[in-house]
Amino acid sequence: MSSAHVYVRLHKGQTIDSMSEGLLEDCAQLVKANSIQGNKVNNVDVVYTPWSNLKKTASMDVGQVGFYNSKMVRTVKVEKRINEIVNRLNKTKVERTLDLKAEREAYNQAEKADRKLQQRDKKRREDMDRLEKEKQAEIRSYKGLMVAEKMTSNKEIASANKSLQELEDDFM
Repeated sequence: MSSAHVYVRLHKGQTIDSMSEGLLEDCAQLVKANSIQGNKVNNVDVVYTPWSNLKKTASMDVGQVGFYNSKMVRTVKVEKRINEIVNRLNKTKVERTLDLKAEREAYNQAEKADRKLQQRDKKRREDMDRLEKEKQAEIRSYKGLMVAEKMTSNKEIASANKSLQELEDDFM
């Protein structure tokens, strides 16, 4: 059966499984209302899938699409056309010409900036972790115990002419 195609731009992080029932119903009603055959028939199955799952080859007819992965295809049953929904959507309908290339470039730039920001944050966190590990390793090391300025040799002790009792008192 021929049908209309409705494309929905989801918000970032949103999937077709997290679409609201109202949005799904609106899309299904639009497909049914704009389908030549589907508009006349009740109990129509409307198929929906992410755009990345759409498969289009040169041998296909105009409007015909296939799917790369059938597990990603979802269906919703539309029992009958609800004119209130279709009329509401047609009243708010806005047609505009799209510059898809410019929109895609803007989207790619925003994604690139987001990735750069995430990489900077990750690098900063890694640097902080590395510095913290170095600091902890320095605290645990014995480097500070054997400092030449703090050491005294037996010759220095003997030349100071201190008694054994005085040396033990200085030690504490």
